[in-house]
Amino acid sequence: LKHTIHSYATGEENLILLDGRHEFPFSFQLPQEPLVTSFTGKYGSIQYYVKAVLERPAVPDQSVQTELQVISHIDVSSPALLTPVLRSQEKMVGCWFFTSGPVSLSAKIERKGYCNGEAIPIYAEIENCSSRLIVPKAAIFQTQTYLASGKTKTFRQMVANVRGNHIASGSTDTWNGKTLKIPPVSPSILDCCIIRVEYSLAVYIHIPGAKKLMIEMPLVIGTIPCIGFSSRNSSITSQFSMDMSWLALTMPEHPEAPPNYADVVSEEEFSRHVPAYPPPIDCEEQLCCPVFAYIQEFRFQPPPLYSEIDPHPTDVEEIQPVSFML
Repeated sequence: LKHTIHSYATGEENLILLDGRHEFPFSFQLPQEPLVTSFTGKYGSIQYYVKAVLERPAVPDQSVQTELQVISHIDVSSPALLTPVLRSQEKMVGCWFFTSGPVSLSAKIERKGYCNGEAIPIYAEIENCSSRLIVPKAAIFQTQTYLASGKTKTFRQMVANVRGNHIASGSTDTWNGKTLKIPPVSPSILDCCIIRVEYSLAVYIHIPGAKKLMIEMPLVIGTIPCIGFSSRNSSITSQFSMDMSWLALTMPEHPEAPPNYADVVSEEEFSRHVPAYPPPIDCEEQLCCPVFAYIQEFRFQPPPLYSEIDPHPTDVEEIQPVSFML
């Protein structure tokens, strides 16, 4: 059978196909305006598909489709995402009129934007002036917001967390860059009118018998990482290690021992440069004179080059180490 189809892939209006298998390469140019990142959430999704339809006369159309992943890039090196975020809060702990004292918390992160796989260093100061044992914690929350028909629905979940040490009453604790690694999550979606995906870093204190004290700082999960100073240092260090790797390749595993001086310096030449030892001196005279005056001065000539000695040196097994006793 022969079929006449309209081919959008090849641009031909009337293309007659014979029986058999036919393949048509094609490509599409995505729109110039920014596209929202593909996302599948609790109450909705953003999906893109490529669909192919085969129109045939007198028979139903046949179609196939496959999902296409689209990512709207977010560069966390932008100035708005490189600014640090600092929050602080205090809470009185007690019941009714019986208060035991305040619990104060201040936290800071170096920047607002991060990417998947990065570790967020957290700097925090916790002061426990209450009578209870408290526990500081930190977590990354994802908030999904759905807007449709004038209604809003929100879904919030924790995607990563870390826990600190217990803080006794009257004690303080400091986090000097406690790390919290970002798991594989969807990038932030901030420019869609129906679905928003936002992140936040919460540093909070669990207080037994009272409501927890929480500080929440906004986060933006991007797709283009920030090249910071620490990354440049690590790259320089790795480059230095790579440049010095040739040294290990040129060094032998078992270096040869140096030759014996008796093999390369004759007795006559040795006697010309080594003066005779002085006669023994009484201990009383040694106390009256500087000790360094009686240290024997050696003026050995450096050993000759290997090219200047016998071209047939002694085997390594016959060379004996030379020891000097002063």
